[in-house]
Amino acid sequence: MAIKSLVVQVAVDTAGKAHNCQANAKHRIEKGDVRLKVRNRRSWDHYCRACAENIIARDIEKLSALQNLEPRVND
Repeated sequence: MAIKSLVVQVAVDTAGKAHNCQANAKHRIEKGDVRLKVRNRRSWDHYCRACAENIIARDIEKLSALQNLEPRVND
């Protein structure tokens, strides 16, 4: 039996061509820039370094909270 992962398929790669970040269209990813690549069904979403760092930091906080295995109290 395979163990499931909470982390969807992600990778860090370099952009093959220039394009906008999918989190913020004002952020431009230039050819050769490092970017975060996140699987979105059949395609990929690409994020600039600044947005990627925010996404990763936020998700680390969420995973750390989950690690306590304590139910959240609904507000």
